[in-house]
Amino acid sequence: MTGPLSDIRVVETGTLLAGPFCGQLLGDHGAEIVKLEDPGRGDPMRQWGRERPYGTSLWWPVVARNKKSATCNLRHAEGQRLARELIATADVLVENFRPGTLERWGMDYATLSALNPRLILVRVTGYGQTGPYAPRAGFGSIGEAMGGIRHITGEPDRPPSRTGVSLGDALAGTMAAYGATMALHARERTGRGQVVDSALYEAVLAYMESLIPEWEIGGYRRERTGAVLPNVAPSNVYPTADGVDVLIAANQDTVFSRLTEVMGHQDLAADERYATHSARGAHQVELDVVIAEWTGRQKAETLLAALHEAGVPAGRTYTAEDMLTDPHFAAREAIVRMPHPDFGEIPMQNVVPRLSDTPGKVRWAGPELGAHNEEIWGGVLGLDEAERARLAADGVI
Repeated sequence: MTGPLSDIRVVETGTLLAGPFCGQLLGDHGAEIVKLEDPGRGDPMRQWGRERPYGTSLWWPVVARNKKSATCNLRHAEGQRLARELIATADVLVENFRPGTLERWGMDYATLSALNPRLILVRVTGYGQTGPYAPRAGFGSIGEAMGGIRHITGEPDRPPSRTGVSLGDALAGTMAAYGATMALHARERTGRGQVVDSALYEAVLAYMESLIPEWEIGGYRRERTGAVLPNVAPSNVYPTADGVDVLIAANQDTVFSRLTEVMGHQDLAADERYATHSARGAHQVELDVVIAEWTGRQKAETLLAALHEAGVPAGRTYTAEDMLTDPHFAAREAIVRMPHPDFGEIPMQNVVPRLSDTPGKVRWAGPELGAHNEEIWGGVLGLDEAERARLAADGVI
């Protein structure tokens, strides 16, 4: 096993996305992820996703990659006992149940810490472990709305929009993994674990830039602006002669000057309406019209080649098809292909970030339910075949 976390064992008890995404990130960098799943149906993510060829989720192989699946009924007293024994061997426990659930199962942090003082408990919830909203059910969409991203996403004449991916869950999972690695580092000094509390709405809020002081101090409330960033110009999506939309981001003074050279309109850089960042922001709409008229006469590839040559940030909006055929994606192996029992192989995004000496790796796609029962219950806890058979018959594993 490779990666900077290859000496770390993580027990993942969460379902759906936020907690499991945390586990995915830790597993990508080498941690052993033991995912405990309900014996009857497993994680609901096994059935989720828009497209399900052969009745199989295309999402599960990604979010469960590098994980070991062991079945365990956490609602059963014996399942809770097995989980506690396994957690006693772990470095990190990841869960995303409602606050109080672990406590009802006899797996509160005080109990687990007594068994394993070095344990780090990562808790991912909608609202956090404290506060008046803590007991509420919380999904990613609610966290996105409360954290601020929904209100400022979409077109100004329409209701708030989602981003097209489960952003709130991913951000909460990312912050949870970030917290876990910080707690692991702190443990090197203290010798003890701690609790990492990652709330969906706070993970979203962390990305809201200056939204809060803009309102309280400046009296400005950010609103939906579509593809435009207000008072930052030019930075927009522009048309081309062959119908391909091209993004151009030339709002810095020196970059705007290079853009005007490509356009053959160096006079724009000297025009008092466009000469500075503030001036361009104040005349954003009219400047976009000028640029759109110019790009609309160019073919996309010719336009992009000229902009890249001049050092002007620009690009197309990629689809999955574009990513799979792009030479830069291929050169950096941004997409990897893993063996899969139903599909032969399945493409998925590679590990980020890239570490030069201890890189992470996608080692396998999401496993079958209970694929690692013998390794975990037999190998780690030492349960013999007869005991495993009894527990399976009783619906415990």
